[in-house]
Amino acid sequence: MVQPQRLSDIFLQLVRIDSPSREEQEIADFLKNELQNLGAEVVFDNAGETVGGTVGNLIAWFPGNVKVRPLLLSAHMDTVEPGRGVRPRLEEGVFRSSGDTILGSDDKSGIAIILEVLRVLKETDVPHGPVEVVFSVCEEIGLLGAKALNKSRLKSRLGYVLDAWDIHAIVTRAPAANRFTFVVHGKESHAGAEPEKGINAIILAAKAMARCPDGRIDHETTCNIGKIEGGVATNIVPGSVTILAEARSHDPEKLQKLSDELVTAFQCAVAEAGGGEGIDFPRLEVRVEEDFPHTRIPEDAPVVLLAKQAGKNLGRAMTTRSVGGGSDANIFFNHGIDACVIGTGMREVHTVREHVTLSDMVDCAGLFVEIIQEYTRIQQKEGL
Repeated sequence: MVQPQRLSDIFLQLVRIDSPSREEQEIADFLKNELQNLGAEVVFDNAGETVGGTVGNLIAWFPGNVKVRPLLLSAHMDTVEPGRGVRPRLEEGVFRSSGDTILGSDDKSGIAIILEVLRVLKETDVPHGPVEVVFSVCEEIGLLGAKALNKSRLKSRLGYVLDAWDIHAIVTRAPAANRFTFVVHGKESHAGAEPEKGINAIILAAKAMARCPDGRIDHETTCNIGKIEGGVATNIVPGSVTILAEARSHDPEKLQKLSDELVTAFQCAVAEAGGGEGIDFPRLEVRVEEDFPHTRIPEDAPVVLLAKQAGKNLGRAMTTRSVGGGSDANIFFNHGIDACVIGTGMREVHTVREHVTLSDMVDCAGLFVEIIQEYTRIQQKEGL
């Protein structure tokens, strides 16, 4: 049913198309043509305007031959840098880049698999319901495309995001995350002539960061200070510094507590260095933003049982797992769509060592063909 050579060919075509975040127009045009040739209705939303990109999310409706509820399949079109001019190669069943760029299997392996699944459904004419496809933009820079997607346009209430490595795992739990921007304002002065007149913003920030929790806090909570920018020259007492950080947790209460601790650490460090009444420096600016909400799908949810049964039908054991990263599934889940993540086999993503095996992609495509057929059988039995 699944044709390995055809799947290989389309994947190689996809990874050769440059599609860094906010520059997905070319691959979107390619996919529109492919989907329309398969008989799907294709539209784009206005997410491109919202995120400052060249194109919006692609939403396609692939009609079924059985009248049941639709199933959602999703992947993202954008890739990280260095992702321009990818020169892929297939050696002994493994796709790699030439070594100076990423491969782009994150998430073009997911896109290729979805296209192959639709082709199999069309050419075999097995009983299947409609499939709703979302290829999102700007996933790699904060799930921006999914966040901008008008969820009311979607008819599916459950589905799958193809965006992980393990083809035998169903991701049912993913954390929520907050992003932090701290700007510490000190006071500039000449570092050699009048250092006592300055207030070193970097030193204040360092004292604040020394109070912050860091790394793995517990089994479901993490924290990271990821970027520091400040100062002008070594002979100037730095007047300001900006710190970017994040916190994640599967438990919303723990995330709130950790977020409060980070903010308090900076507030206390700056307050303790205060210059007294009527003095403007030092001071602190704080911005806390939700990066993405959490996902927590029960073990007995239909979307989980469906994937497990499809795996069983194929003689495969599908297990559930929890992950520490976010995906478009977090956004879908927050809007009432039970969306699990299933892997495509991609490994060492976001590095020039990235690779994926064709056999994993073939197995993943076969699983999704069976998921769609099993879903159709269940819906028919229930009279939906």
